[in-house]
Amino acid sequence: MISIPGLLLLLLIAAICGGIGSAIAGGTRGGILVSIVLGFIGALLGSWVARQMNLPEPFVLRAAGQAFPILWSVIGAALFVALVHLFSRRG
Repeated sequence: MISIPGLLLLLLIAAICGGIGSAIAGGTRGGILVSIVLGFIGALLGSWVARQMNLPEPFVLRAAGQAFPILWSVIGAALFVALVHLFSRRG
């Protein structure tokens, strides 16, 4: 079971990673909630890509008994934002 402070720490880490990934890919509208969602989506997407390519997880932060892949979260968030921008362009 995760504690409230542990959950808040994971949300903060996800927000920072999502914000960095979003800034790398050109930014998105939204505030901290969007950054948190991007951070978690980035963690899932980035970790999946890393596993498919047999890449290591060089920087994993352990907080509240949970592992959070910082590098892959930022990269995954940037990829996700770039894909959203690519498919949302109006001709």
